[in-house]
Amino acid sequence: MDLTTDIRYIKGVGEKKAKLLNKLGLFTIGDLISYFPRAYQDRTEIKKISELELEAAVCIEATLTGTPRLNHIRRQLNILKFQVSDGTGILDVTYFNQPWMKDRLKAGETYVIYGKVSGNLLRREMVNPAIEPLDSLPRLTRRIKPVYRLTAGVGQQFISDAIERCLKLIDNNLPEPLPESIRQKNNLAHARFAYENIHNPSSKFALLAARKRFIFEELFTLTLGLRLMGSSDISIGKKIPAPPLDDFTQHLPFSLTSAQKRTIQEVFDDMNSGRSMSRLVQGDVGSGKTIVAAAASWAVATIGHQTAFMAPTEILATQHYESLEPLFAKYGFRTGLLTGQMTAKQKREIRELIKSGYYQLVIGTHALITDNVEFQSLGLVITDEQHRFGVRQRAALTAKGDIPHTLVMSATPIPRTLALILYGDLDISVIDELPPGRKHIDTYAVDESKRERVYKFIRRLVSEGRQVFIVCPLVDDPEGLDDGRKAVEAYAKQLSDEVFSDLRVGFIHGRLKQKDKDEVMRNFADSELDILVSTTVIEVGINVPNASLMVVENAERFGLSQLHQLRGRVGRGSHKSYCILMSDSKSEANLARLKIMTKTSDGFVISAEDLKLRGPGDFFGDRQHGLPKLKIADLADDAEILKEASDAAIELIDRDPELLLPENRALRTAVFEMIEKFRS
Repeated sequence: MDLTTDIRYIKGVGEKKAKLLNKLGLFTIGDLISYFPRAYQDRTEIKKISELELEAAVCIEATLTGTPRLNHIRRQLNILKFQVSDGTGILDVTYFNQPWMKDRLKAGETYVIYGKVSGNLLRREMVNPAIEPLDSLPRLTRRIKPVYRLTAGVGQQFISDAIERCLKLIDNNLPEPLPESIRQKNNLAHARFAYENIHNPSSKFALLAARKRFIFEELFTLTLGLRLMGSSDISIGKKIPAPPLDDFTQHLPFSLTSAQKRTIQEVFDDMNSGRSMSRLVQGDVGSGKTIVAAAASWAVATIGHQTAFMAPTEILATQHYESLEPLFAKYGFRTGLLTGQMTAKQKREIRELIKSGYYQLVIGTHALITDNVEFQSLGLVITDEQHRFGVRQRAALTAKGDIPHTLVMSATPIPRTLALILYGDLDISVIDELPPGRKHIDTYAVDESKRERVYKFIRRLVSEGRQVFIVCPLVDDPEGLDDGRKAVEAYAKQLSDEVFSDLRVGFIHGRLKQKDKDEVMRNFADSELDILVSTTVIEVGINVPNASLMVVENAERFGLSQLHQLRGRVGRGSHKSYCILMSDSKSEANLARLKIMTKTSDGFVISAEDLKLRGPGDFFGDRQHGLPKLKIADLADDAEILKEASDAAIELIDRDPELLLPENRALRTAVFEMIEKFRS
């Protein structure tokens, strides 16, 4: 047997249990031994009965004081009771519906018992604890016990036993993907030791060593995969001579910040290096990333090449077009827009003009990556809010040129640990300075008791000529749902009919037709609406300088980074602005999260907290960013190991770019399996 063997053939599994394990994503022996515990219970420390604290889960070593008593209460309910003593006190033990244990337990014998302490200070009890004789091999007690994620019909001990059998079956066929040199340099355990001690730790030290080994291996393999996939990005590319920055700034209606100037110069230097640029530009909401993209596109246009600028939404693509088209016209260059909502005739005409080279800058949505879009000379690819695109989408757009330069922009400040994984092949620029005039946004987290005050505040701001965003977590209210969540259409109607009947209330969400969304946003931007009720469709790319209040309903339903993006929709003009996070959650964790928003406006601090609280899988609210789910590594906690793994990956690729040396063959297999996960 080997790692590809179906789990049906493992002793004790069979067809029925295999189907249950399949629900957990476990199909082969390899899947099963790589199904790492989600937590551990330390059952190695033995406590005295006199020391036991209520609600604590502990191990004791005690003697059965008398014969267990079995009582049949009614059909399908029987209770087994007995007492144990360790000389310091007496503990009551109760089992429900386990009558067979009566014959297994002997008065006068000593047992090791693990369970949660209940009862009161005078009389302590354990219900259904794990128990085994003191002279038996430790299976349930006196060890560090793994805890696995389960599904109905599959228990902890079943998974532990199945994994133990698997490790014995493949004793001589367990691969070691990490080269010996990598293991020694980074002080990593061998695969056999690591697998045995991740599932059945012989000590706390052994568990730490096993975890470090697998965390390193996962991040190392992932980094290698990303770098190999992105290897074409660092090939020889078009050399774009760096034009004088003053030639670009002469037509700008504002002055650049020093951070913008520095970032533009880094971009110019990259494109002039003779190597294909791969750069990530990070900047908080309103920091001015678009003008960096404009400068890069202008530099490319000056020598006759085209730029493809891809945005994740129709609204954002249109906004970029409306701001950049008149600017580009001042330099004598033409800008085109291509989106999925255009008519077939419009798309055909735009595609023909793109192919002919008529447009120097082409802005669009996913429509840009369709097969029938061809560029005459694509020199630069820009993706805005890159985390919303998959790896394949970025590659599909890049493939439309002859190794074009790549510029990635993100208004979601990404912690450096996550940026290393998501964009391991990119250099990073940070615009860490807001343009003059951007206002601080006062943020408050309030509960339902403050709703009338919030409504009065909305009315006051509107009376002063300002506008208000109200964001809800739902588009509509599905039948039978009554959990307090606000739905856009129903709430907009309630506000219009009952609360603000004298004000102009509109709504927008992703299910509306594009022309309807555009009309609503135009009306709001033109101050024809006082209040806009919306889903998070407005979190990116909506610029209404007159809007000075963002109210987020059921704020506990949103991630911190998403709340930060929503907050960034206000404070874009000259007016004092506010953000109110409404939540009736009683969860201390939720309240602590919202408090973070009231304490800081630093997007990088917020995103680091978001990553720590929610993990990479949920960091952006979806998984379109292409990062496969990590089995054991935690990007918030394992930053130090990530740095070691990243450095080791870079060093290895420098020595063996395609991993073809004999000692790297097993690693190459593991890396390309990882790459397939990106592409699937």
